[in-house]
Amino acid sequence: MNVALTSSADPVEPWRDASRSPGERADALIAEMSLPEKLGQLVGLWVGADADAGEVAPNQDEMTKDLPTFAEAIVDGLGQLTRPFGTAPIDPVMGARSLARSQRAVMAANRFGIPAQVHEECLAGFAAWGATAYPIPLSWGATFDPELVEEMAGQIGRAMRSVGVHQGLAPVLDVVRDYRWGRVEESIGEDPFLVGSVGAAYVRGLERSGVVATLKHFAGYSGSRAGRNHAPVSAGPRELAEVFYPPFEMALREGGARSVMNSYAEVDGVPAAADEARLTGLLREQWGFEGVVVADYFAVAFLRAMHAVATSDAHAAHLALRAGIDVELPSVATYGTPLLEAVSDGTIPEELVDRAVRRVLVQKIELGLLDPDYEPEVAETIDLDRAEQRDLALRLAREAVVLVENDGVLPLAPDASLAVVGPVADDPFAMLGCYSFPAHVGVHHPDRPMGIEVPSVLAELRATRPGPVSHAVGCDVKEPGRSGFDEAVAAARGADVVVVALGDRAGLFGRGTSGEGCDAPDLHLPGEQEELLEAILATGARVVLLLLAGRPYALGRFAGRVAAIVQCFFPGQLGARAVADVLTGRVNPSGHLPVQIPREAGAQPGTYLAPPLGRASAVSNLDPDALFAFGHGLSYADLTWGDVTSSGERWPTDGTTTLAVTLGNDTDREVSDVVQVYLQGPAAAVTRPVERLVAFHRVTLAPGERRRVDVELHADLTSFVGLTDRVVEPGRVRLGVARSSRDWHATLELDLVGPSRRVGPDRVLSPTVSCVALG
Repeated sequence: MNVALTSSADPVEPWRDASRSPGERADALIAEMSLPEKLGQLVGLWVGADADAGEVAPNQDEMTKDLPTFAEAIVDGLGQLTRPFGTAPIDPVMGARSLARSQRAVMAANRFGIPAQVHEECLAGFAAWGATAYPIPLSWGATFDPELVEEMAGQIGRAMRSVGVHQGLAPVLDVVRDYRWGRVEESIGEDPFLVGSVGAAYVRGLERSGVVATLKHFAGYSGSRAGRNHAPVSAGPRELAEVFYPPFEMALREGGARSVMNSYAEVDGVPAAADEARLTGLLREQWGFEGVVVADYFAVAFLRAMHAVATSDAHAAHLALRAGIDVELPSVATYGTPLLEAVSDGTIPEELVDRAVRRVLVQKIELGLLDPDYEPEVAETIDLDRAEQRDLALRLAREAVVLVENDGVLPLAPDASLAVVGPVADDPFAMLGCYSFPAHVGVHHPDRPMGIEVPSVLAELRATRPGPVSHAVGCDVKEPGRSGFDEAVAAARGADVVVVALGDRAGLFGRGTSGEGCDAPDLHLPGEQEELLEAILATGARVVLLLLAGRPYALGRFAGRVAAIVQCFFPGQLGARAVADVLTGRVNPSGHLPVQIPREAGAQPGTYLAPPLGRASAVSNLDPDALFAFGHGLSYADLTWGDVTSSGERWPTDGTTTLAVTLGNDTDREVSDVVQVYLQGPAAAVTRPVERLVAFHRVTLAPGERRRVDVELHADLTSFVGLTDRVVEPGRVRLGVARSSRDWHATLELDLVGPSRRVGPDRVLSPTVSCVALG
């Protein structure tokens, strides 16, 4: 079956003819392919994935026990190579050379010389040994800075392309609904517009680098009951359309994503991997998506093994293929022999196979993998952690630090004696999320170095402050035990200020306190960390509570008792420097909460997107309102917010309205803030959130600088799903120009005038925002 590549004198096969459209080239190739060759394009292969290598996917040990060898899998061609860099620590140059050899073997093994598409994880950076570890997505949300996230994604994509990777499994667009869910750290926030805006920016950056962005997890995954991973979801069609779908719509239309990954969830009893109404009816027929849908790892086999909606692997393959899943990842299982036999005997129509193969081949053609001159190449030197990447990781981490509360203890006085206590104070892993390579894979290889330098908060404070800094661990993040309390208390008594560093350890499937499969029973800090904080507070010390976590924790017990609260969400390899810069005042904090900080540990599920009955009321003794609101964030110096002007009080139901606010910096240092615009809609046939975010813009001003932020809002942004359709309804609305969802600077009352309108997938999804310098 080995064939030589076409020489310049030979006629060009139609599938390699660049003068033809990708669709024409794919059709010509499909016409020549046998059924086994077609199926080869619909599967991945995960070389080196087994239980002994450490479990980084659900049920990996069971699902990988019967994998074919590489030579067996590539006989008729191969659709994808799974994580050649993200399975074990490997030097980038050696990994790239090995991948190039594998690609040449794949091309030589099939009649048409088709290479595999290579995918990797890239949620917080390219998940490869030695690659820059950026802040996690919840930190992206805290920046409210899509432009910086887009720049980061471009860097990640270029690093991936430099070693031969074509596809990245990111971003996660699941909107946070329950903070107990372990994968909160992978999400961008609890507001669909924030998630969609930042997620679309990430997609633009990755796609412009030449890497296919894969949106996950479609859809409803984060709405699981009790915050449990892989648990059933009870969301109705309105919640799906209002909360879970918009980020995907934005990432597809405004970002240009070319791939979508299904959710593991079952929504109202229908597993996403078998949901034809969503994967085909909604995604393709309504939204017009033309890319490739890939299965989350083992999701097709889970239709039999976990959901019990398929009676066999062949049945599972039929359900998934009919629903619209084109590629089975991470390795061949149901789309192999079971599918081959079922198509051969007529149980499954071959047209379903052809539909999926065409999408796969079109994407490979668009990536240049079927061009006549395609040849895997390897650079002589590869650096996945360049200075410019580290610089951007630091900038992002600085913008993501949220100053939640401060009685004036911060910034730290240079000569103050400082005690830094807590289980994450001197732990580099406290900077990293569960999808960073060191936490995801590296922990299974303790004999290998981490591959990147990740300083701790303690190390950075000692390196950057002239005053004395003592340290005590106090307790473990997760395990019980108070043997270290006395040392921590003694350190606190001898210091002017105590930084108590508490939070999470990222891991997978119960090995950590945050991350995939690390769900929480409530929102108390894990282990005995709260008891440690109580012991420190009992000394009378001035306490700065520093949280390095993957989710928000309930802090009502400590409100008003600590001198300051600083919230960080796994800020990446330079996160400790960012924290030290903020604590010492070298950097003015500017992060804003992408999720609320709850008051009570049991107040879940909860979200700021609550209707009136979801807020505090006289008919219940429980107050679900958060301690600190969505969008909240303090600074050491504030911008001066001026009057808000608008284009008038009448807003056509098919038109736009504009508003403007002027901001000035009357301080002696650079100041950043986020202008947020919230909508309170008219009375409607269905209940609506009390307020929801419809626009935001991050503004950074030098001393003495003034700018005007102009926001144009189309009436489509007021739309909601009514009793039958998505509509824009006339009525009285309020727009709040705000510093947070709770702190409104100004309120505009407007009348939406005109007829009620039905709107669809082509509606306006985002406002137009500009920032004008003033003399």
